[in-house]
Amino acid sequence: MTQKKRIGILTSGGDCPGLNAIIRAVVKYATRKSWEVFGIPRGTDGFVDIVKGDLEIEDLRLKDHGYDVPGVLQGLDILQFMSGSVLGSISRSNVKNENVTDSILAGYRQLGLDALIAIGGDGSLDIIYDLAKKGEWNLVVIPKTIDNDVAFTERSVGFDTARNTVTQALYDLTFTAASHERIMVVQVMGRDAGHLPLHSGIAGGADCILIPELTPQLTNNIIDGMTQYIAKLRCDRRKFALVVISEGVRGLKGEKDAYIAETLAHLLKEASHRLCATGDERYCGLDQVDTRATILGHLQRCGVPSSFDRILATLFGIKALHLIEEERYNRLVIWQNGTVESKSLEQIMPLIKWCHQEKTCPSPVDPEGFMVRTALSLGIYLGDSHLSATINSEAENFSDSQEDV
Repeated sequence: MTQKKRIGILTSGGDCPGLNAIIRAVVKYATRKSWEVFGIPRGTDGFVDIVKGDLEIEDLRLKDHGYDVPGVLQGLDILQFMSGSVLGSISRSNVKNENVTDSILAGYRQLGLDALIAIGGDGSLDIIYDLAKKGEWNLVVIPKTIDNDVAFTERSVGFDTARNTVTQALYDLTFTAASHERIMVVQVMGRDAGHLPLHSGIAGGADCILIPELTPQLTNNIIDGMTQYIAKLRCDRRKFALVVISEGVRGLKGEKDAYIAETLAHLLKEASHRLCATGDERYCGLDQVDTRATILGHLQRCGVPSSFDRILATLFGIKALHLIEEERYNRLVIWQNGTVESKSLEQIMPLIKWCHQEKTCPSPVDPEGFMVRTALSLGIYLGDSHLSATINSEAENFSDSQEDV
């Protein structure tokens, strides 16, 4: 018989849909095994609050939430449908302060935990891994982020729902763009990874998609190329355009720009005036087209988790407890080839730390991968991608071969 265990669980970093579904799965399975689960509020800050005496340990005990709802709704299990995190989260850290670090480690010891389940992205992973090494914690990490940029896992909790949210926004914006014959520029989250804008851009019918892996920064060539592409769309009787740009794309001088969509909209307008001034009839009237920017912002972190995110969250939560049951600690739960696996943090952390040191993405979009090729095959403008000419050439060769048949 497996020894009774005392488990801690926390959420760290930016919130996303599916966090509560993980907590629910862990609590339900642990309850069946008669294990104790303690929810640490506000990430690692909760350990500090325990040491300060601001939190009573018994108040942190988590029970099967389906039976906590009062009145006639008792038994209603709502956690898997809720966005955000019932434990709260932090997306900042001051663990470099030795006093804070010591308090976190003391709080962990005070709880008397056998293992900790940390739900976070690669930034949280880096911080919590160092704490776990210093405190000799038994750690299991579950990846979550709408950016989908955690190394070694094909999917992170939260990405699918965010993709659906952005796709729906693009669908809605398409109709207002079409009604007024506007160029609509939409800024999408993703940090330094282009997974979210690329996936949702394809699903949402975008005409142009700019992601940092293909367009690290805006250039005059990209602006002119996009303007010419939009002019061609207008000649083909599509009088509006939907442009998606990742927040990770930088400005003309390589600077970070929190409002990169507005910058791009302004640059497109300038390029339209410049090209129209040449007298080329292909650009005639383009300078009169209204260009608008929309920054979706934190709406991308909200919404009812999709069925896939709920399933993934549940699978990850159960897998984490299986690892603890088997006493296989210091591992990251991952989704690979359609199934749930795990990987040693000792193998993962060197890459994570190197990427943070070099300020590069741990799991970027493959510039020559199938998603990029698919976008180019659909005729979506992706900037100065060297694959563009290759894809267009392949399409022309295929067309020529069909004519010969």
